Amino acid sequence: MTSKRGVPTKEIKRMSLKLLGYKITTTELRLMAYVNYVMCNEQRIDIRKINQEERIILSSWRTKGYIEGGASGLAITKEFWNAICELVWLGYVVGNK
Repeated sequence: MTSKRGVPTKEIKRMSLKLLGYKITTTELRLMAYVNYVMCNEQRIDIRKINQEERIILSSWRTKGYIEGGASGLAITKEFWNAICELVWLGYVVGNK
């Protein structure tokens, strides 16, 4: 049975706990997919494409030292990039076989 894309499964929650120290939400997983896209392309957050809840998540990532910047240019740590790639892979690729 496949899961819906972008919805944290038990495996995603387990992996996020291992990689980040907490279980991510659906909003956070979907934001990770957007950040993955952004970092592979223009490396700038389009403020028109994120809502208040996502801004709060970005702020928490800044506080944790995972990212810097945003609309003027986004920077990301290698460790957080690796975590995002793993979680997005689980949420959007593996879950849709």
